This record gives sequence, structure tokens and C-alpha cells, in this order.
Amino acid sequence: MKAAVITHYQQATPTIKTVAMPTPQPTDVLVKIKAASINPIDLKTMAGGLKILLSYQMPLIIGSDFAGEVVSVGTDVTTFKVGDAVYGRPRKNRIGTFAEYLAVDATDIALKPRNLSFKEAAAMPLVGLTSYQALHDILQIKPGQHVLIQAGAGGIGTVAIQLAKRLGAIVATTTSPRNFDLVRKLGADRIIDYHTENFADALTDYDAVFDTLGGKDLEQAFSIVKPGGQVVSISGLPNARFAKAYGLPRWKRTLFRLATHRLNHLEKQTQVAYRFLFMWPSGTDLAELTRLIEQAQLRPIIDRSFNFDELNRALAYAKNGHARGKIILKIS
Repeated sequence: MKAAVITHYQQATPTIKTVAMPTPQPTDVLVKIKAASINPIDLKTMAGGLKILLSYQMPLIIGSDFAGEVVSVGTDVTTFKVGDAVYGRPRKNRIGTFAEYLAVDATDIALKPRNLSFKEAAAMPLVGLTSYQALHDILQIKPGQHVLIQAGAGGIGTVAIQLAKRLGAIVATTTSPRNFDLVRKLGADRIIDYHTENFADALTDYDAVFDTLGGKDLEQAFSIVKPGGQVVSISGLPNARFAKAYGLPRWKRTLFRLATHRLNHLEKQTQVAYRFLFMWPSGTDLAELTRLIEQAQLRPIIDRSFNFDELNRALAYAKNGHARGKIILKIS
């Protein structure tokens, strides 16, 4: 089969080459991939930016979510059958969706929404799961609460705004003027032009912030949240609590504790809880997203699509950082 492979970290571009077909385990299904999406985690993985959390053996097939058709099922699988249209986000030690086939644990996938094409469905798993787990599981957003979602026109932001509104939140977001109409249609109540206005000056007394930017933006988020509120980030540094829960060795927990000294200080100073989110695959959560999509309560936003042999053009566009919604890779 054809697959996009890197042989070392910081490789300039992956190579599409012929590799062996994956061998499914008893709990796996083998999927013929129709489409995949490009996510920031793919760029970080290629750059070696996640080595402290994940250590991959090379060569490595990259890609983190997909939509496709089941072509075989493991002996222990009873939830899917050959011919099922599915989508999902494989667990982090089994990535490789930029390929013609993928062996994936059956608990990590769900039936594709009937009202979405394979291309549209491929836009949802990683960003949908990340947003759902941040807003529903961690922040536990309640009706009437105020939440800031950073970068509302991005892949995460376009889904997170929709989910937060469904949970009854009053949503603020940051974006550029060209995206005002988009985020407004998705449900944003307060739109901040980050070119001309600092959200930390414009907002106050918020219940929660969903941070997708990290750095100074993450630190400033604490200033707008009221005591007892929460900040959850996918771009900040993991703290020692996360490292312990993730099962990392003591030396790494110490490293994260030292690296997040500033964030720990802000937590205590503002009485605002900080949580780093490293999204986990879940077929159960995906099934809930499927239900919302089929009820027209959630929809994917796609910026543009590329053919598989245009992968490096697609990755270059993703590195640009200005996509509106998702970038899709058409595999077959």
C-alpha cells in the first residue's frame, strides 16, 4: 500500500512510498482509508515536538484521523462488519492515517455520520473529540456560562464554538475580520479582532477559557476568569498533575513541574484551575458526535482539500496557520 513516511524527526517533507499492509490484531478492524485530515499534532510529531510525551520508532507513517470503509474485522470484533463506513482517531501509539489502509482498534472508531461524505467525516474526529472532551468532560460547561474559545476560525475553534453553544454557553472568540461572518454563523456571541484588541482587556468575569494558542495568550487567560473557574489548554505545557495521571516517570514529572512554574503561580494567584488536555481516542464519544451531526446540531468546516500526491503542498498550507476550518487529504 502507499503511505506517507518519515524516517527521522525534523524531516523536511514525508515521502509517499509503498510499504507493507498493516496486520490487524483480534480487536482491530482493517479500514480502507478514503480521506484523512491534517492537524497541528501531525506537524508537531514530524518536528519531534512531542518526543517528551511520545517516542515513535522510525520509519513512521504519519496522520491522526480518518474516514473510510471496513474491509476486514478481527476475531474478537462484534461491533462492526465488512462494508461499514467508519471514522475515527487511532490511539497515539498507532497513528498512520496518511495511508491507503489502517488497522485500528474497534473501540477507537464509530460509524460515519450518514449525512456526511467521507471527506466531510474525516474533518471531525480529532477536533471533535478534543472539543467535546475539553468542554463537556473537563470544563463541564453549563447553560449561561461565559467561555472564551481562542482562534475560533481554526479547526478546533469551528467545532468548539458549535459544541459550546449547544451546551448553552455564551461564547467569545478571537479571530481576524475576514472570519467574523463564519464564527458568527457558528454561534459566537462576542468576537474579538486579535489584530486590534487584546482579549485580556476586553473580557472579564468569565467561567472558562479553552486555549488553543499557548504562550502569552494562555497566561493572560487567567486574568479574565473568575475565581473557581477553569482554563484548559491543548497548546500550553503539561503540568505535573497531567504527567502523573499520564503515567510518566518521576523525572519527567519533575521536569514539567519546573517548566510550568509560571502557570502554577497563576493558578494560586487567581484561584483558577489549569488543565492540560491530551485528547484520548473514544469510539463512544465519536458516536455522540455522530448523533449531533445527524441531528444537524454540528457540522464540519472545510477550508480546502488536496489529493494524496499533493500531501506536501497540503502540509505547507497547514504550516501557514491561517486555514478556516480543516484541511482534507483525499486518499482514495
